[in-house]
Amino acid sequence: MVEIRSVHKSFGPLEVLRGIDLSVRAGEVTVVLGPSGSGKSTLLRTINHLEKVDQGWISVDGTLVGYRRSGNKLYELREREVLRQRTAIGFVFQNFTVLENVIEAPVAALGRPRKDGVAAAGKLLARVGLADKAGAYPKQLSGGQQQRVAIARALALEPKLLLFDEPTSALDPELVGEVLDVIKDLAHGGTTMIVVTHEIGFAREVADTVVFMDEGRIVEQGPPADVLDHPVQERTRAFLSKVL
Repeated sequence: MVEIRSVHKSFGPLEVLRGIDLSVRAGEVTVVLGPSGSGKSTLLRTINHLEKVDQGWISVDGTLVGYRRSGNKLYELREREVLRQRTAIGFVFQNFTVLENVIEAPVAALGRPRKDGVAAAGKLLARVGLADKAGAYPKQLSGGQQQRVAIARALALEPKLLLFDEPTSALDPELVGEVLDVIKDLAHGGTTMIVVTHEIGFAREVADTVVFMDEGRIVEQGPPADVLDHPVQERTRAFLSKVL
């Protein structure tokens, strides 16, 4: 589903991604761990071309993201084409009422009839346990409920891939579980996901692959039992000793 090859990204003199290679199979969950500043969020943003790569390439479901290839050269797509590609890759935020929040993207981006969007939104809100909150505004919801609305919004475009950038980092500890439960349900349903998180227990339970990043590089990757319980690299061991 996702192929990332030799991706580099710098902001001025700061090299944030230093040659990332990663593959994600369809229907699998990849959890990305690492300290602050390791490049995890930047990596997610390059996958849907919110950040342009300086070198290398990324494809989702066999299609280059943000570029077209002609011979040995890559040419950046027009913004309209990039926006069309992003409809296949879910991300997360909220505004307006809960119902409007969920139907806005499929109606505006995909041109679906509003009544179809309303019907689909009702099903999605039920899926994340918020069927009774359709008329509420995000400020009337708890942080955990707001994140679940954001997940429903991402699902409204029926994406091939979902990206989560630390979805529980701003939540009170007692609200973390309700958001992780929704993500676990999606994982068990076969949704392809890349999740940046510090929730080691979640990674152990849900991930097919755990990736540990540091200083813009992938230091170690593999099944959770290998990376979390028997890490090979000293840097991985040092990080886990502080978070476990």
